Amino acid sequence: MTARAVAPAVLLLAAAVLSWPARRPVVRLPPIRRSASCTDAVPLPATAAVLAALAGAALSTPVVAGLAAAGAAAAVLGRRRRGRARVEEERVAGLTEALGALAAELRSGRPLEDAAAAAGAACGDGAVAEALLRAVRAPASFPAPDRDAGAWDAAVARVAAAARLSVRTGCSLSAVVGAVEDDLRARRRHRLELRSALAGPRASAALLAGLPVLALLMGGGIGADPWRVLTTTGTGQVLLVLGVALEAAGLAWTARLVARVTP
Repeated sequence: MTARAVAPAVLLLAAAVLSWPARRPVVRLPPIRRSASCTDAVPLPATAAVLAALAGAALSTPVVAGLAAAGAAAAVLGRRRRGRARVEEERVAGLTEALGALAAELRSGRPLEDAAAAAGAACGDGAVAEALLRAVRAPASFPAPDRDAGAWDAAVARVAAAARLSVRTGCSLSAVVGAVEDDLRARRRHRLELRSALAGPRASAALLAGLPVLALLMGGGIGADPWRVLTTTGTGQVLLVLGVALEAAGLAWTARLVARVTP
């Protein structure tokens, strides 16, 4: 079987691996437990890199294979990172709703244990319910989060701090829980406003990142064949590697700038 016959099959297999469902994220809090999944045993970044390298080697040169492997691994890692952020945001939203239910139950006069159990059941997420129960039952077991803590770690730490404050000072737990709920809702609104404000710059960055591909297509359309020059000549390969490196550096810099202003 020739390389040209194998290449389409390899490309389809690489696309299937890249679209493989991301595994559930690992968070640092003890209350969060992951169920075992078949994707946990698959090293997706390495697999994607190998398949992309095979496809690049079948269709082009070893330089292209190496660049394809690096790009595939980076794409999978980025997808996992976005998946972790999405799950954390969903859990924080569930915790916020559970805090509102907990404050209402406490104001109605229910005992803490019953109120926390009812609020946890109302949120519909077992991980959120377990974290809420532990935060109000044993707040001392949750240390203060560091600067690099995620949104979920920080949110649960605030709940535990509110419970510790209530125990030490005797103030109403429903009041401090309500204050934490208001704080989480305000932070969520702030994040949504920042995302709306950054939608334009992100779209511009994505457009600029795609311009080199458009230039290659336009060059091929007029008969210049820039891809052959970039992959078969020594100078072209150096320029290809340099261009991809600058492209990756630009994307990483843009992501860092966005992360610095996004809580």
